[in-house]
Amino acid sequence: MGVGPGTMGLTLPIFLVLWVIMMAAMMLPSVAPVALGWARAIRRRSSGLAQAGRIVQFLLGYLVVWAAFGALVFGLLALTDRWLGAAPEAGRWIGAGAFALAGAQQFGPLKRVCLRHCRSPFTQLLHYSGFGGPGRDFRVGAHHGGYCVGCCWGLMIVLIPLGVMNVAAMAGLAVLIFLEKLWRHGRALSYVAGAVFLVLAVLAPFQPWLLPGLSMQD
Repeated sequence: MGVGPGTMGLTLPIFLVLWVIMMAAMMLPSVAPVALGWARAIRRRSSGLAQAGRIVQFLLGYLVVWAAFGALVFGLLALTDRWLGAAPEAGRWIGAGAFALAGAQQFGPLKRVCLRHCRSPFTQLLHYSGFGGPGRDFRVGAHHGGYCVGCCWGLMIVLIPLGVMNVAAMAGLAVLIFLEKLWRHGRALSYVAGAVFLVLAVLAPFQPWLLPGLSMQD
């Protein structure tokens, strides 16, 4: 698709389909410990179509949360389209703001809480074993998806200046997310990434090459 500004002319339904596919690909490595653990628990208690249905419910719950966040991102991109159309030079400040927001989020309390949750898959599975009632697996998926959004929303925001469908940026963020959640130095890495984003926020207004997703030339 290339790298373009704003929504790149996509409608909301098409954008959400692409966004959900993108999130599934980016988050799969880091969410695998919990997803596989819960799938094993499902297999121990059900079989056949019931087992498949429960696994699908879990996945749907996880992806619905990311789809809801994707709708918010689409709204931000639509505003970006409008701002760039009225004042193309505003892109440098939009980019700086996005990098600054991402950097601040890396140091914030929500990041710490959600990252601690995501870095403890065994604790999560014990917690989820207490869930009951109808829609249990959907709620487990949505609950875990909510923590993933809380942990990674700042990283997703940097796709506005870098390009929301920028494959290289997505691959880099996927590696960062994986290391943050599963590497033993992941918490320290999140602070390093936050510092880098804050530096980029300072540089962005003066370095247009840092903002491929806000260039009207694309």
